[in-house]
Formats: sequence, structure tokens, C-alpha cells
Amino acid sequence: MRQFGTLSALVFLAACAVPATQTAPDPEPENAAPEAALPKPAAPPPSARTVEQFDTTTAEERAEVVKAAATPAQDRALGTTVASLGDPTDPGFWLKTPLVSSEQPGRVTYPAAGTSVAVTLIPIDGPSTGGSRLSLPAMRLLQAPLTGLPEVTVFAR
Repeated sequence: MRQFGTLSALVFLAACAVPATQTAPDPEPENAAPEAALPKPAAPPPSARTVEQFDTTTAEERAEVVKAAATPAQDRALGTTVASLGDPTDPGFWLKTPLVSSEQPGRVTYPAAGTSVAVTLIPIDGPSTGGSRLSLPAMRLLQAPLTGLPEVTVFAR
């Protein structure tokens, strides 16, 4: 029951909107090279109650997105945003953010831990100063506190 209470708090935090700052406009990619699709893990089982049960990514999938983030080819900085935990039942490596106007490949860094992960950037309604929601697997790889509101830097690929 205690784990369910923790998870409920995480889901509540995911719904919070917090400020972000935008440092560059979101231009449409020009002749962007096709990027390999990020892994899309299976959805967690309905009986999932712990972080490990909700994070259905494999070690290979996690290594793939960390490796992809380590080669920041022609990444464009979009800005910083405060990220809360997104819906833990939505699998994969993604950031839902008002910093983009179309779905596209990207990268998120968490300067406090010196970590970076490749993600799919998904647009959400709101001002560019609005907060963002980060997937559970991405948040774990960034070593960001799941119940916190870490400030991350967002890049488009």
C-alpha cells in the first residue's frame, strides 16, 4: 500500500505545470537526416505498482538511448524547462513539452547529474514558459529525482 501511495504522488506531480524558459525558437528541421526510431517498450502490466514494474525498458534499450545522446550531431538547443514525471503507464523515452510544435527526435540533459538521454519530443499546449513532462525511463536514466521537479535542457536533433 505504501508503494501505491508513492506512485499516486508521482502521478499527481506529473500533472503539475511549472515554468520553463525558452532560449531559441523551434524552427522546423531543414533537410534533417532520418533518425533511427527510439525503442518503444511494452506497456506496463495493469498490476504494476512499483517503479521497476512501470519501467518496462530493457538494458539494451536504455544503453541505446544513452549512446544516441552521447553523439549530439547537429543538436539545436531549444531551452530549459522544469520537468515533472509524466504518465508512468506511457512507455518509452519521451518529453512532452511546449518547447516544440511538432513531434521530433531530441535529447534532454540533466546538468545537476551530468547525464543525457535521447528522447522523442512531443508538443503539448501551453506557453513556452510552461513546464514539461518526462517519461519514467528517461527520468531514471537522467538520474533525476522522480518526485522532484528537475530543470533539464532540451535539444532538437
